[in-house]
Amino acid sequence: MTSLNPRAPRPTRRALLGGLLGAASLPALAACGGVTSLKGGSDDGGSGGGSSAGGLVVGTANFTENQILGYLYAEALRGAGVKASVRPNLGSREIVIPALQQGDIDLLPEYQGNLLLHFDDTAKQTEAGDLQNALTVALPGSLEALPYAAAEDKDVFAVTKETADRYGLRSLADLHRLDGKLVFGGPAEDKKRVVGLVGLKNVYGTTFKEFKSLDASGPLVKGALKKGDVDVANLFSTDPDIQANGWIILADPKQLIPAQHIVPVVRGAKADAKVRRALARLGGSLTTDELAKLNKLVDVEKKDPDEVAADWVKRNGLAKR
Repeated sequence: MTSLNPRAPRPTRRALLGGLLGAASLPALAACGGVTSLKGGSDDGGSGGGSSAGGLVVGTANFTENQILGYLYAEALRGAGVKASVRPNLGSREIVIPALQQGDIDLLPEYQGNLLLHFDDTAKQTEAGDLQNALTVALPGSLEALPYAAAEDKDVFAVTKETADRYGLRSLADLHRLDGKLVFGGPAEDKKRVVGLVGLKNVYGTTFKEFKSLDASGPLVKGALKKGDVDVANLFSTDPDIQANGWIILADPKQLIPAQHIVPVVRGAKADAKVRRALARLGGSLTTDELAKLNKLVDVEKKDPDEVAADWVKRNGLAKR
């Protein structure tokens, strides 16, 4: 089993965004069956069968917002008297979920709809409550989805205003008229994901001239969209560059993209009452607008995600007194 050292120093923003930090060394792990306990939106903390006595290691995926969320989780846990460290930028869901299952990390910020589709690519739920209930069944028995946050960040498919005007694009359904003529850009995982090329083909009947493997709402895909190297880009709805550049988010009339509220996924062995209460308090305070502001502080104003998270937790009364 690969060991992730929870005592490693917290890296600077440049180090965080520089690579996968050896994520390729994390072995894949088959999902085990089972049903977890879920409390819906309750913030009563739950009784919990686990113990946080040894502390928790929070892992994150390889994009800015998820790193911010990881540091928010850690700060909120510390505020509740739970030891916590962060292992940021580990890679895509295909890497971090196995790391969570095998115990290299204990806690992960996730997104409801895409997480469900990772375990069940036939899932049809789109509403937040239905998704949370479905996660109860879909998650491996060792994992639990805690109550989801008010904040939501959805995948979106965006084009420049020039492209939208040239081809009359306002909806994902419009792409079918240009089948096989446009270039799509996004993270490598989009080739096999339902909220990606698979779903665009199956739900909207759309294929593309070319797929360019870039990053997840990061500088590569956004730079390619600006330059015209890609026509359609997979971005995140809280990305401040969408509004700043006047990009057009294509509507999703057939609801390919499910609700994506932020949801903590934790190993049940660590989920005691203190952990549950701390993350429920955080989730109740974190709105979509607040999350977008935090993204801007890191992506635009170039602040370190750990410092941004620590300041937000303190300002919102969640830090240790």
